[in-house]
Amino acid sequence: MKQALLNLLFSLIAFSVAYSIALLTGLQVIQQAVLIVFLIQWLLFVPAYFFQTEKFYDLTGSATYLFIVSYISFQSYSAINVNMGSILLASCIILWAARLGSFLFKRVQKSGEDKRFASIKPSLTRFFMAWTLQGMWVSLCSMCALTAIASKNGVVQNGFFYLGMLVFIFGFVVEIIADWQKATFRKNPENKNQFISNGLWSYSRHPNYFGEITLWLGISIMSFSSLSSWQYITLISPLFTYILLVYISGVRILEISGMEKWGHLDNYQAYIRTTPSLFPFSKIPPQIGSNR
Repeated sequence: MKQALLNLLFSLIAFSVAYSIALLTGLQVIQQAVLIVFLIQWLLFVPAYFFQTEKFYDLTGSATYLFIVSYISFQSYSAINVNMGSILLASCIILWAARLGSFLFKRVQKSGEDKRFASIKPSLTRFFMAWTLQGMWVSLCSMCALTAIASKNGVVQNGFFYLGMLVFIFGFVVEIIADWQKATFRKNPENKNQFISNGLWSYSRHPNYFGEITLWLGISIMSFSSLSSWQYITLISPLFTYILLVYISGVRILEISGMEKWGHLDNYQAYIRTTPSLFPFSKIPPQIGSNR
């Protein structure tokens, strides 16, 4: 009972944080967007829990990005003054969400399950918290871009905007290449139960996550010049992505899993000693390692 109450409390906090930041933007349409984002997660949680499946969890997250960016773009559209900056910024997120959503959906369909949810699905409140955290993820990551698009003059195209686009493209390409290299590695029967350490994975143990954090940094830079006053708090996007991937759903779990699978191997020990956990060419911290 105590754990169930804590799960509900964390869910409430996740929603409150996202909605409070939406309130600080001063834009009613952003507040509505955040409510819609969470409503989508909560509605789809019902069949997910009833059928005890996580197979459309990631797909729902990506689809929510597609819907909410399209919703804000439609609400802000003006036939008289078409804002190309808004179109480009929205297109970046739509392209990323469509690619990542289809990739993750195909992966879970092929594997048959997402092991992260093995112990989460049976618990009503814990599974609900997972869906609520996804709502927080969509809201906080996209809010700077949504706010920029919904601003009075739309997205400002200047040096920051184009710099941000370059950063986004770099991060997006890194994520795609890293995922492709891992998928290709796994297709080879000779690599069964082995870890990848070539390609981008020789520079970082989690290059896909490095790309993810980088592309959201790019989105924030593209949005920067269109924000004002309290709206700058929405630039938390890349920081939130970093915290989420490193300390909650990504690196931390995979590092432990990797050590359990390959920690007894000398070549794996050498790999984690010589390869940064996340940022290429960074100083290697004294911690355990892993591989997705």
